Amino acid sequence: MCDRNDSKMRKTAGIYVHIPFCRSKCRYCDFTSYPSKLGFAEAYMACVYKEMKLRANELAGYAFSSVYFGGGTPSVIDAKLIAGALRQLKKYYAIAPDAEITVELNPESVTAEKLAVYKEAGANRFSVGMQAASDALLEELGRAHSVEDFRKAAKLLQTENFNADIMIGLKGQTLSDIDAAIGLAAESGAKHISMYALTPEDGTPMYSDYLNGDLPDGDEVAEQYEYGRERLSVAGYRRYEVSNFAMPGYESRHNQNYWRRGEYIGFGVAASSFMAGRRFTNTRDLDDYIKCILSDHYPVVDDEKVEGQDAKFERVMLALRTVEGLELAAYKAEFGTEFEEDFAAPLKKNAPYLEKTHDGCIRIKDAFLFVQNHILLDFLV
Repeated sequence: MCDRNDSKMRKTAGIYVHIPFCRSKCRYCDFTSYPSKLGFAEAYMACVYKEMKLRANELAGYAFSSVYFGGGTPSVIDAKLIAGALRQLKKYYAIAPDAEITVELNPESVTAEKLAVYKEAGANRFSVGMQAASDALLEELGRAHSVEDFRKAAKLLQTENFNADIMIGLKGQTLSDIDAAIGLAAESGAKHISMYALTPEDGTPMYSDYLNGDLPDGDEVAEQYEYGRERLSVAGYRRYEVSNFAMPGYESRHNQNYWRRGEYIGFGVAASSFMAGRRFTNTRDLDDYIKCILSDHYPVVDDEKVEGQDAKFERVMLALRTVEGLELAAYKAEFGTEFEEDFAAPLKKNAPYLEKTHDGCIRIKDAFLFVQNHILLDFLV
């Protein structure tokens, strides 16, 4: 068993565990998930447990400050399998005593019994895929739950630290719909709200709506975002990243580690990792993943060293998505060069959209954060 008493001497990182099962595939979903293979859940999780054991020695120098179970739909499988994964992690890794441990839930699959199992195993944060407060919009998205399902789930979670996901940019969505979604999430007790724009991915049913011109255009989505941002601010939620809003003190530690280009290890099919300057991803094929693990091989299919200008751009791209922006001293400490010299041309071109703070950060001005992708393209030099 790992000695966790020396965690202060270790480097800090996060853990992601991918649960690729769900009851049905949403019309917009491009994530790796298997709605027809739920019967493989126990065999799959046994392989995830083994992958955790396989990597234990190489990660002995790390203390892990966050664990995130994402999907798919983690709550659709037996809760004891999530609990088993947490036991395995605590057995082989230095999980910080105050680690943030998040489990994603879908409203229709939340029960009091499952929550009790998660919490007993150590989960202390939940993320609920609400998406909308309109049954018509939920049906359009292909979601398996209703608004009433969310209300019931939120009642079970009312004393917990939980996030609610809200989508904008939907077919037929109005500002009133966005107001209703934010209102429902807030009154249900969500400490954190993720409000993100629909991205129609090629190969998904929703992509046809995009090709047919049935989705709001960029200007309409920007208007929806600004409306939602103002509504969230009035409700007491502080924006700390372009799509993430939280009550003070409830920002997602796992997400913040990612945006600060911190290290993280991923377990499970299609899970991505960033460790020691390397970015690597497990196979997206469930059968291949299981075969690799059973033969004691890592299931990695993509592995690259991120260095030089690529590393610098990645650092800038992630930091400028956040409200705090890029800390200039931290950039120099990491790369040994000055940010304002490395990116002089894009800084000059985008000067109207950027500002330097009194504490030594470069950030995108509030009014332009939603369109940060257009600004960041100029830094890709």
